[in-house]
Amino acid sequence: MKEETVNKDISKLAFQRAIAFAGIILFIGKLVAWQLTNSDAVFSDAMESIVNIVSAFLGLYSLYLAAKPKDKEHPYGHGKVEFITSGVEGLLIIIAGILIIVQSSNSLIKGNHVKDLDWGIFIVLITGLINYGLGWYSLIKGKRENSLVLIASGKHLQSDTITTLGVVISLVIVHFTHWYWIDSAVALIFGSYIIFIGYQIVRKALSGIMDETDDKLLKEITAILLANRQPQWIDIHNMKIQQYGANLHIDAHITLPWYYSLREAHNEMEKVLILLAKNLDRQIEFNFHMDDCKPISCSVCQISNCPVREFPFEKKIEWTIKNISQVQKHTV
Repeated sequence: MKEETVNKDISKLAFQRAIAFAGIILFIGKLVAWQLTNSDAVFSDAMESIVNIVSAFLGLYSLYLAAKPKDKEHPYGHGKVEFITSGVEGLLIIIAGILIIVQSSNSLIKGNHVKDLDWGIFIVLITGLINYGLGWYSLIKGKRENSLVLIASGKHLQSDTITTLGVVISLVIVHFTHWYWIDSAVALIFGSYIIFIGYQIVRKALSGIMDETDDKLLKEITAILLANRQPQWIDIHNMKIQQYGANLHIDAHITLPWYYSLREAHNEMEKVLILLAKNLDRQIEFNFHMDDCKPISCSVCQISNCPVREFPFEKKIEWTIKNISQVQKHTV
């Protein structure tokens, strides 16, 4: 497991490095296209490429830190840095969007004439196709390996591809119609779109930093527990999930029969931990607390031959993402 994790970290670092250096090459291409055309739309694309470069190197640094092992100062590892760099990336995207809106608004007011559109269209189109390929693979790889940095890079590159496509379409229209205002109007629209994408990335990063509940992940864990539920697992509650990088830390309370020996109780708890570890595609650190059952648990306890039952069974409690995270034990 440890060797597999190390290999994944190396793979993520290598791919993010490729994204960073590809970003430099693509930025140079867009800069050439902007100088040739004097187009606001191409300027907006080039501005986003600057952000691509900065965020790619930030992502590379965060992946390097996140891959470092736990130490005395960082007992949970360094994975949280991914949220910070993703937040910075989102902020940079928002700033780029604002600069694009300022530039395009100024051109709409004063007027702007573009030139040499044929070469500009060709260069921008090539950079867009390369960006799309990198973004698609980064998103797939990021989701497969639960890397917020690669997911953020993928979304950023894909948003860059959409703006690039819009730029190409606007340049084609301007080339044939000579309606130069379209160039600035398109830049204005995509500047607003870029700000929205940046906001989404910042929002996701903040939710990770503040350990916001991930309902999708909690629902997945609940489904696994329900599908493999055992009668002796009388109750599971007070579950909390913390994400650091691609890894998880799960806290929970499990209620077991009070007459179990310490070894029996520990074995039952381990069954739950192994079950989750096998069915979730992440490295997980667990902190489960064992509770002994009380008379109030009898009404929801499904052990049919319980030797110490004080009250009759009344109702099976179906675990949900809401009640599995409640602090109190489940009762009827």
